[in-house]
Amino acid sequence: MPIHDWSGVEPGIIHDFHQAWTIEIRNALNAGVLPPDFFALAEQIVSGPIPDVVTLKRRPTAPDRPDACGGIAVADTPPRARFITSAEPDLYVGKANRLLIKHRLGQVVAVIEIVSPGNKSSRHSLRSFVLKAEEFVRHGINLLVVDLFPPSPRDPQGIHKAIWDEIREEPFELPGDKPLTVVAYSAGPPQTAYVEPMAVGDRLPSLPIFLDFCTYVPAPLETTYQATWAKSAEAVKEIVEHAGSNPGS
Repeated sequence: MPIHDWSGVEPGIIHDFHQAWTIEIRNALNAGVLPPDFFALAEQIVSGPIPDVVTLKRRPTAPDRPDACGGIAVADTPPRARFITSAEPDLYVGKANRLLIKHRLGQVVAVIEIVSPGNKSSRHSLRSFVLKAEEFVRHGINLLVVDLFPPSPRDPQGIHKAIWDEIREEPFELPGDKPLTVVAYSAGPPQTAYVEPMAVGDRLPSLPIFLDFCTYVPAPLETTYQATWAKSAEAVKEIVEHAGSNPGS
């Protein structure tokens, strides 16, 4: 199902859809996308603002075994994206005092964030989101960010450029016909971004959710978006479709 135009939809409708989509993603991950030793929880507090979906590795009940954790091996099947860029972590940053992000049920290995209009509504809101994202990656937490809203004056080249500038400043420009962004970050080493610019009408990509630096699972974004839309109220669908056909309304 093509991505809808959410830019003219009122925040309450967007929030409701995002909440339902978050649960669909969690359910899909727990229904077989994730390997057996991993599970996903919605809206868990791990540090600072609450992320949408957290993927955890179960605490071992016996001494760790050197078994493979499951998932797709990066070496065998490298993730594909329109833009891929890497950055070696600063060794001195690695030696600094580190915030250890944990969850009482297991080790946090990945976070999924679905950007809302509120995340870009002010310089402070955007800065808070960007610093949270950068903190996750620097502290070894893999990250997937879905931004279905066009750039604002505060992120003129999209959310990825704003986040990646905190890790490594380098040129990046969104294609003019693809103003939306889905981006997967591997915490590495090296820290790597897989960026897929999108547009209204596109299908969502299956970018990687990294479980560690060498394995990942494909994010079930398109199927869960479809399922969420199918279960939405007809009145909500009419509002979204009307807003998309009348962007100035």
